[in-house]
Amino acid sequence: MITRFISIPISSLISCFAGTLSGKNNLLLFRSANFPYFTFKKASHHTRGYTLIELIVVIVLLGLMLGVTVPRFRQALLNDSLDTTALRLVGLVQNLRERAISGQVSYILHLDIRGKRIWAFASTASGEEQEIARERAYELPADVKIQDVWSWSNGKFFNEGTIRFSRKGYIEQSMIHLQSEDGREVSLELIPFLGSIKIHEGYVDFDRG
Repeated sequence: MITRFISIPISSLISCFAGTLSGKNNLLLFRSANFPYFTFKKASHHTRGYTLIELIVVIVLLGLMLGVTVPRFRQALLNDSLDTTALRLVGLVQNLRERAISGQVSYILHLDIRGKRIWAFASTASGEEQEIARERAYELPADVKIQDVWSWSNGKFFNEGTIRFSRKGYIEQSMIHLQSEDGREVSLELIPFLGSIKIHEGYVDFDRG
């Protein structure tokens, strides 16, 4: 440990602590004895502000940034709604297939194209049970619609369509075409023997031949 000593005249110390000098003289005395002290400079209240031209430039730049980002953000939202709807239908189809196999009963997937609603019920369901399933139907988002539904046995539907699931897990070969508000299209292909769905970008038309 290093200790540093400061040499102060003894007479100065005696005068300070003896009270013979006033407080002001004591302050001068300590200054003369090489004591450090600090001076504070009052801050100026006259600070430079932004000019009108600078503010206009900033506003113009913000407007340009919003004009570029907002359309892209809206596009992303639309795409998300379409993708979410497609994934929701994939999950619904897989669930119906599993229920058909486990319960050994066929199911019917009903698609109300104009009403943008989808529901399912067992083939053995009563009229009342079918109505309950209809009331609990899944409603598509406002910016997504069903263009049409194609099935192997009935061709294309533009108003209402049905897809059947056998108790052995067999799915009727079908195609569901979805479209978002911005014109983007997705096609869901139901593969019979594999019991799965393929998602295709764009409108994919299935040819029986």
